Formats: sequence, structure tokens, C-alpha cells
Amino acid sequence: MELWQAIVLAIVEGLTEYLPISSTGHMILASALMGIHQESFTKDFTIMVQFGAILAVLVEYFRVFTRSWRLYPVLFVGFLPAAVIGLLVKSKIDLLLESVWTVAITLVVGGVLLLFTDKIFRPERAEVRDVRQVKPLSALQIGFFQCFAFIPGVSRAAATIWGGLAVKLDQRTATEFSFLLALPTLSGATFLKAVKLVPHITGEQWKMLLVGNLISFVVGFLAIRLFLQFVTKYGIKSFGYYRIALGLIVIFALLADMDISSL
Repeated sequence: MELWQAIVLAIVEGLTEYLPISSTGHMILASALMGIHQESFTKDFTIMVQFGAILAVLVEYFRVFTRSWRLYPVLFVGFLPAAVIGLLVKSKIDLLLESVWTVAITLVVGGVLLLFTDKIFRPERAEVRDVRQVKPLSALQIGFFQCFAFIPGVSRAAATIWGGLAVKLDQRTATEFSFLLALPTLSGATFLKAVKLVPHITGEQWKMLLVGNLISFVVGFLAIRLFLQFVTKYGIKSFGYYRIALGLIVIFALLADMDISSL
């Protein structure tokens, strides 16, 4: 991996982490297009660069975290399913991170679900309109929804928003809770990878990680603000069309045996 490739991946991470379009799926596609998706450091980088996106949430919701101590145990409960199930299926997750086919198919399936989200989870049924009102049991249920995101292309943001809507959060609150739940979830994955990786990082790789996390922080911060405004005004249906279009393009490319760097 070269520095410019790290910058591209960092922009992709920051832009897509909090949108219901799958950051992991986009990172796999972007790295495949650049011909680096099978490099071991690329896989490490895609996880480590999440740290910048984590800081974006922390900065944006700093007042919520410092004034609403009740949220901490609620977020911990929501994080537990991903922590336990993630450790159990880690080896299978690593294998899926190499599969462009998986990303393409799940982008389409998830896109179709987004198109019908408002019909499946009717807005008028919403009962919770503030993240500080989310109860531990609801957080746990959202946490189980989050586990679907272990499949590349599903989208952690989409899965947690669906989970929030399923337990009767309104769309804005479900989106905000998705942002907040990212903090322990992404922090856990990044920490485990860092413990394993740090002793072996070269000087050039440190440079890519530092630059990458700075970029993912700035882009992620902007994405959070813009996405929340967009969801409040328009909902998430339009992201479904994008997912379906992108997924079909990738599928057609694979079927046509086009060279997406030896997919």
C-alpha cells in the first residue's frame, strides 16, 4: 500500500462509516480496485483507520457523553452481542473480508430492505425520541441487529438503525443511537487489532495510519452532521437505490469477468 492509497481508503472510511451503505463493503471494493485488497496491511489498515471515525463521534457527542452518564451502561449492553459473537466468528469474518461477491450481494439485499424500511417500521409507531430514553433491553436488541454487520456489505449503521426502528425508536433517534453505539463497537475492534499490530508496524505504515486517521476523523465528522440532517428531512430510502445500483454494477462486472484486480 502507498500513501495515496491509504488516503483514498481513509476518505472512504470517514464518508461511509456512519451511512447505511457499508463502510467495510466500500473499503473492500476500493482496495480491490486499487489491487491491494489481499495485502495483509490493507486488512489491518481498514480496521485501524476506524479510530479517526471513532473520535468524530466522541467530539460531535461530547456533551451527551459528559452529561448523560446513564448512557454508558446502556451502550455497554448494546455492545455485548457484537463482542461475544464477534470473538466466536472472528476467523470466518476475516475470510469474508476478501469476498467481493459477498459485498455485492449484501449491498443489493440491504438496499432492497432500505427501500421498504418505512413500510416495515412505520414512523407513527415510534415511541422513543431521545437517545437518553433508550432502555437496556432495547439496546441489547439493537446490539443483536448490529451483529448482522459482521457480513461485509450489510452495514453496521443500517443494521443498528433497523434495530432501533424495531424497538420503536424514531428514525433520528435510531440514527443517533447508531452513532453512539459505534464508539464501543469500533473501539473494541480497533484495540484488538492494535495490540496485535503495533509491535510490527514500520515507519512508513505509521505515517499512513496517522494521516489516514486524521482524514477519517475530519470526513467522518462532516458525514455525521450531514447524514443526520438528511435523515431527518428525507429518511434513508434513497440510500437503498444507491446500494442496489452499486451492488448490481459489481455483480455485472464479476459476471463479465472484468478485472477488478483479480477478484
